[in-house]
Amino acid sequence: MSPRNRALPGGLLALAVGAFGVGLTEFVIMGLLPQVADDFRVTESVAGWLISGYALSVAVGGVALTAAVTRLPRKQVLLGLMVLFIAGNLLSALADTYAVMLAGRVLAALCHGAFFGIGAVVAAGLVAPARRAGAIARMFAGLTVANVLGVPFGTFLGQHLGWRSTFWAITGIGVLALAALALLVPARAAADGDVPAGGLRGELGAFAHPQVWLSLLVTVLGFGGMFGAFTYIAYLLTEVSGFATGTVPWLLVLFGVGLFAGNLLGGRAADRDLHRTLVAVLAVLTLVLVGFALTAASPVLTVLSLLLMGAFGFATVPPLQMRIMKYANRAPTLASGANIAAFNLGNALGAWIGGVTISAGLGYTAPIWAGAALTLAGLVVLLGAGRLARRERGDRAAAPQLADAAA
Repeated sequence: MSPRNRALPGGLLALAVGAFGVGLTEFVIMGLLPQVADDFRVTESVAGWLISGYALSVAVGGVALTAAVTRLPRKQVLLGLMVLFIAGNLLSALADTYAVMLAGRVLAALCHGAFFGIGAVVAAGLVAPARRAGAIARMFAGLTVANVLGVPFGTFLGQHLGWRSTFWAITGIGVLALAALALLVPARAAADGDVPAGGLRGELGAFAHPQVWLSLLVTVLGFGGMFGAFTYIAYLLTEVSGFATGTVPWLLVLFGVGLFAGNLLGGRAADRDLHRTLVAVLAVLTLVLVGFALTAASPVLTVLSLLLMGAFGFATVPPLQMRIMKYANRAPTLASGANIAAFNLGNALGAWIGGVTISAGLGYTAPIWAGAALTLAGLVVLLGAGRLARRERGDRAAAPQLADAAA
C-alpha cells in the first residue's frame, strides 16, 4: 500500500474535524443571539450582524484569501487558516464590547471559505480519481455533524454556562483540528500532487472556461433554493404545521440527520456519474420542496419532508464542488474557493427572496415555493450546461478528423 493510501483515513479525519469546528462557529451563534444581545446591550437587529457579517466575510474570504495564497503549499495554508480560526474564536470568547465580538466573528469567517475550498482540493488529492467526490463528502461530513450534534450541544452549553463558554469550546476544537492537520495531512497533499506552477494567473485562467461560471450559477440557484426554504422553517413548523415551539430543536436535529446522510450518499453517487447525480438530486429536491409546500399542514408529512429536504439539499454539495473542480482542471483551488462563496451567496439570495415573500403577505409556505423555483432554475441551468459540454466534446472529437481530411 502506498504512503498516499495509508494517509487517507487520518488526512480526511483531520479535515472533517476542521470542518466540524468551522461549521459549529457559523451556526451556533443563532441559538445564543438573545444572550449575546443582552450582554452587550444591543438590539436584536444589531446583534444579527454577528450572523450576516459572518456570511459576508465568508464570501469575501472564499475568493480573496484563496487568491492570496495560491502559490503557497496547501498544507501550510490549511494550518495558517486554522490559526486564524482559533484567533477569531478566542477573540469572541474574550470580547468585552460588541465591536470586538464582531471583529472576532469576521476574523473567524475569513478562513471559512478558503478552508473548505482548499480543503476540498486536498481531500480529492488524497484518493484515486474515481473516489474524489466521496472524499469531499467525508470532509463536509464534519459540517453536517456540527449541525446534528455540535449546534444543540453548543447552545445547551452556552445557555447553562454562558455564551462565552461555547466560544472557548470552539477554540479548543480549533486547537485539536490544528494538531490533527499538522500530524495527519500529507505535506504535499493536492489534487494533482503539487501547487500549480501558474500561481494566481493560472488559477484565474480557469475562469476562462464557461463551465466554471455555469457551475457557480448552479450552486447559487440549486443550493440557494434549499437554504431559502430552510431559513424560515421555524415559523412554518409552529404556525402552519402546528408543532409546539419546544419540538422545533428536535425537528432540526432530524433535518441535520438528513444533511449527514445526503452528503455521504451524494458523494458516492457523484463518483459513479457526476452529471446524472446532479440532475437527479436537483430534480428530486424540487419535487420535495413542492410536496412540502402542498402538505405543510400535515405534521406527519412535514416530518418526512423535512428529512428529505435535508438529505437531497445537502446531496448537492459534493457533486457541485466536484463539478467546478473538474472544469477548473489543473488550477482548481481558486475556483473551489469561489464555489464556497457561491454557496453563501445562494444562502443570502434564498433567505432574501423568502423574506420578500413573507413581507408580501404570501404566508409561511411561500419561502418553500420560492426555494422550489430557485432549485428548478438551477436544474435548467445544469441541463443547459450539460448540453454545452457535450457539444464541446463533440467539437474536440471532430477536430482531428477535420485536420486529417484537410491534410
